Amino acid sequence: MSFPIDAVRARFPALAATDQGRSRVYFDAPGGTQVCAPAIAAMVAHLERGTANSGGSFASSVDTDRTSAAAHAAMADLIGADPDEIAFGPNMTSLTFAVSRALAQDWQAGDELVVTRLDHDANVSPWLRVADDCGMTVRWIDFDPATGVLDLAALPGLLGERTRLVAVGGASNALGTLNDIAEIVRIVRAHSAALIFVDAVQLVPHVATDVAALGADLLVCSPYKFFGPHQGVLWGRAALLETIAAYKVRPAKSLPAASRFETGTPSFEGQAAVAGTIDYLDWLGGEIGDRSNDRRSRLRAAMAAIAAYEASLGERFLAGLATIEGLRLYGPPTMAGRVPTFAFTIDGIEPDAIAAHLAAEGICGWSGDFYAVEVIARLGLAQSGGLVRLGLAHYSTAEEVDRTIATLAGMRR
Repeated sequence: MSFPIDAVRARFPALAATDQGRSRVYFDAPGGTQVCAPAIAAMVAHLERGTANSGGSFASSVDTDRTSAAAHAAMADLIGADPDEIAFGPNMTSLTFAVSRALAQDWQAGDELVVTRLDHDANVSPWLRVADDCGMTVRWIDFDPATGVLDLAALPGLLGERTRLVAVGGASNALGTLNDIAEIVRIVRAHSAALIFVDAVQLVPHVATDVAALGADLLVCSPYKFFGPHQGVLWGRAALLETIAAYKVRPAKSLPAASRFETGTPSFEGQAAVAGTIDYLDWLGGEIGDRSNDRRSRLRAAMAAIAAYEASLGERFLAGLATIEGLRLYGPPTMAGRVPTFAFTIDGIEPDAIAAHLAAEGICGWSGDFYAVEVIARLGLAQSGGLVRLGLAHYSTAEEVDRTIATLAGMRR
């Protein structure tokens, strides 16, 4: 069946917002998506019926524990994991720093780490800091500036018996490039015993993600990038997590598996909202035709439908960008091998000025480096203001694409 865009948009209250009577175009999705109504309702419901800390015998604490367990189970179903392999945190960056510090307890001077020039700095700086602290060597996977694709042919030469971890992104937050994680895992496993850490922040909103199929060891993502609240999520293989001594307060050190990385009192209202987000995707899976009784199946169906719709919309956007004089696109030239995140420059116009012009026309977008500092440096754009970045989500429309292209073309004229 065709993608139910009208029914989808009806479930996002923010899409009804207007500025001076003009509808708002949210093409800032790579920096954070709008929140679906079921997530909002779940957060409010948890707070209204009475919240509490975890582990008590009284009703509100029992209900909080039930809410948290449901959120862990829902998130596990989305990415093909077990609930005890899921940890929630304030954001992906905090979780990555926590994991890097914990792992570093077993690393020594002369050990090695591999990071990429294509990643968000949240999957670079935590490992650079560890390397500095431990006296480790950092090796870099480069990417082709012409295509935005990682140079995987060079990866075997970066690996050795002292490689402790390879950190890589599922998709570039700046250029939209989809990385071949399964192939990266295959190469790493063939040449070293290193752990593989995946930043899936830009992957999970656009692609059905199955951690078992990917074969990595650790993965992080951010629900606020896939229609939910500001939260971070860590997944790790249970057997591995049991061996990592996470930094915790003393009473909590005996906690099992992923929960050892849930430091302090978490945002239970945020976890409730994540469960609401998964409920929304579950609804979408049923809406597009999966009537099975298996939530994981419905979630996979939802993500497959999202990917197909976004690919069609993305091709329309790419075709429009190609008509604008002086516009240079960075990253893959078609929707093959990318998510619907588009970075570009226009000759003679600063990125900030382009973003400001779009904003004045009610179109949300970003300019700068988006914390992808290695990407911008590698492209030689650090001194010229970086890139303009526009990103679509599955609630975007063809009309919004056409309006944005017309606005960019008008600015060029």
